[in-house]
Amino acid sequence: MPPLAIGPHRVWPPVVLAPMAGITNVGFRQLCREQGGGIYVCEMITTVALVERNPKTLRMIAFGADERPRSLQLYGTDPETTAAAVRIVVERDLADHIDLNFGCPVPKVTRRGGGAALPWRRRLFARLVRAAVDAASPAKVPVTVKMRKGIDDDHLTYVEAGLAAQEAGVAAVALHGRTAAQRYSGTADWDAIATLKQALDVPVLGNGDIWEADDALRMVAHTGVDGVVIGRGCLGRPWLFADLEAAFNGSPQRRLPTLGEVAVTMRRHAELLVEQFTAGARNPARGERDGCTDFRKHVAWYLKGFPVGSELRRALAMIDSLAQLDDLLGKLDPAVPFPVETLGQPRGRTNSPGKVFLPDGWLASRDDDTVPEGAELDDSGG
Repeated sequence: MPPLAIGPHRVWPPVVLAPMAGITNVGFRQLCREQGGGIYVCEMITTVALVERNPKTLRMIAFGADERPRSLQLYGTDPETTAAAVRIVVERDLADHIDLNFGCPVPKVTRRGGGAALPWRRRLFARLVRAAVDAASPAKVPVTVKMRKGIDDDHLTYVEAGLAAQEAGVAAVALHGRTAAQRYSGTADWDAIATLKQALDVPVLGNGDIWEADDALRMVAHTGVDGVVIGRGCLGRPWLFADLEAAFNGSPQRRLPTLGEVAVTMRRHAELLVEQFTAGARNPARGERDGCTDFRKHVAWYLKGFPVGSELRRALAMIDSLAQLDDLLGKLDPAVPFPVETLGQPRGRTNSPGKVFLPDGWLASRDDDTVPEGAELDDSGG
């Protein structure tokens, strides 16, 4: 298959790291980029926080010196605010690619009409996407859209929304093959992804249940998509991007790291986070502590399936310094083989289907393009 085309950018392998709150910061993205090629998207940035120059949000828009294309995801519900945020991105040269979030299923977002709820209001959706594309066009910064199938099985929007986004001028559309009601439960509907691919002329990317590199190849074969989006599958397994590069290059090579090799990766991850949090910090010790604190959440994912005692796991998840991490990693048996029984198993968030909370009267009119009141979030990252 050819490289993935996102506007002027040609990406090989055709792989995109999905933005994940609290995960896809500059340190984690660098760790993944060291494994293989692709587009690595930063944590979600809210349009209102960017327009209001929120200090935390501005710090989150950070990229490595050699990170190209620089990919940034925006969340917004107001076409005017979204256009203003995009103009800031292009005028300040903050990113080379902008993705719009219409896939978030969490209640605090959908109950206000944002995220996965917004495409139901088709006129508002089209206005918002067009506003972003028009604001980005002078700088030739491509805009893409990421969305879900719809609110639930009775309120599907993905084909209509995909066509509207294409008409608005987006460079590509990514579809997570679940509804908002499914959240992260069940299995992703790859047939829906195939349907969208057949309906659109712009590149389509598939998202959902890619746990191994061979899953990506199966998705491409099943759906005909132009690329794949990787989310939870890489948690505690950044080497998945090495496997993906090998797979798309036709190689059967896959990594099954020993516990010692995983420990080396864990150390590198923590080191990159410390560098990130120390950069520009007045107190380097505080930066090291913050970087190690940020690393803690990854410990359970890295050690999933390995025979590591609960006491050592707990200690690793409470580190405050790299020296402490080194001491604890030294207690691991480096010869322990990779637990192959965990291959293909879900990672990260798993939950049950649930009610999608929506604003009063949200489903009554698809053509109401009123901006939902209170839907703009001022908290970047999710």
